[in-house]
Amino acid sequence: MTSSAPPALRMGTPSGRAVIAAAVLGSGMTWLDATVVNVALRSIGEDLDASLAQLQWINNGYLVSLAALILLGGSLGDRLGRRRMFVVGTIWFALASLLCGLAPNAETLIVARVLQGIGGALLTPGSLAMIQGAFVPDDRGRAIGAWSGLGGVAAAIGPFVGGVLVDHASWRWVFLINLPLAVVTVLIAIRSVPETRDPTASGDFDVVGAGLATLALAAITYALIDWNAVGAGAAAVGGLLAAVAFVLVEGRRTSPMMPPALFRDRTFSAANAMTLLVYAALGAMSFFLVLQLQTVSGYSALEAGLASMPITVCMLLLAAKGGELGSRIGPRIPMTVGPVVMAIGTALVVGVDEDVDYWLEAFPGLTVFGLGLALMVAPLTATVLAAAPDDKAGIASGVNNAVARAGSLIAVAALPTAVGLSGEDYADPSVFASAYPVAMWACTVLLVLGGLVSWLTIPAAGRET
Repeated sequence: MTSSAPPALRMGTPSGRAVIAAAVLGSGMTWLDATVVNVALRSIGEDLDASLAQLQWINNGYLVSLAALILLGGSLGDRLGRRRMFVVGTIWFALASLLCGLAPNAETLIVARVLQGIGGALLTPGSLAMIQGAFVPDDRGRAIGAWSGLGGVAAAIGPFVGGVLVDHASWRWVFLINLPLAVVTVLIAIRSVPETRDPTASGDFDVVGAGLATLALAAITYALIDWNAVGAGAAAVGGLLAAVAFVLVEGRRTSPMMPPALFRDRTFSAANAMTLLVYAALGAMSFFLVLQLQTVSGYSALEAGLASMPITVCMLLLAAKGGELGSRIGPRIPMTVGPVVMAIGTALVVGVDEDVDYWLEAFPGLTVFGLGLALMVAPLTATVLAAAPDDKAGIASGVNNAVARAGSLIAVAALPTAVGLSGEDYADPSVFASAYPVAMWACTVLLVLGGLVSWLTIPAAGRET
């Protein structure tokens, strides 16, 4: 089926369930990988004798290529077929995961993570665009809610899975577990997912734009991770110039991978601004909390993973309900209240220290954080897609995913340096403990700002141009 035929699938049918299953497994694999690695970072550092900067690159190398190329991935899907690019991306991601699991040193692992990000950039926008293109309009909100909830569970359960693998096997299985998941995903997609594409799209691919975006993110990330490193200042300037050139190039191309016309829609622009702030906080909060629990509180990798289970439970039980609520009352309230509730949850875990009482100091905050996340995710996703034409669903999904990853990337790169961490400080309890509260308060501020942006700019009833 192409986008020239009307979408025909309904929720609850075998075909509808198959599309959601493939989309959830594929995108969930990338989210799982993004979160599971946080739990494994300390073990990776010890095994590969890695510095804090190298650990940041193991996290951020993936995010750099994912954020930079996900726009191109969405564009390729709209042109060549969303299912086709989804399958290609899933296979690519699995092969890169194999290289990660076999990496003999930190440098090889960083390169493998960059390759993983390329695979993620191909499959992630296709996962959501398949839903948008296959389901009838009346069922899209529910389908997106189911995708958001189940995909969110994959992200939230990552620390738990990582903890089990690190404590009882090896950190390498954090990556190798992707191989069987990818096989199942590809089989379902090939057998059950209809092909959709944009019949008006040209075959002109924006290679220059993709290169400029990659250069901008990589150079700025390098500068933020270690501002005192040789060439950091020049890298920052070069990255900013590449970012400006990217905007200019996209504005002049006939077939840009990031069409400037999308941002003329006020709702689309506002939702992405909010996404940048919220996902910056989400990425940094996850990074710091897991290391705090292991380095300062003395938790094992498994215990640190289990600590995040309240977020998993909230996403599993309530994310789809959040999508239904957004469809019923409009996106403004869920997209405002959700980040503010997440901010409250983040503030509640500021006190996690070496003598932490999990049930009094960690559990309440993580539960509140999970409630806010479940309330926000589906309305945000539905708002972004509703603000774009159906035939640009892949690009719109790619833009929002790129913004989310870029927010997390910048926060994880900048915050450790901003709070005074470097070298082997991630393994020093006294040094890390003093930096942790500052980082958590910074995340709290970002979340409040995200809620404020939503309240001021997101229309109460949905799409507004």
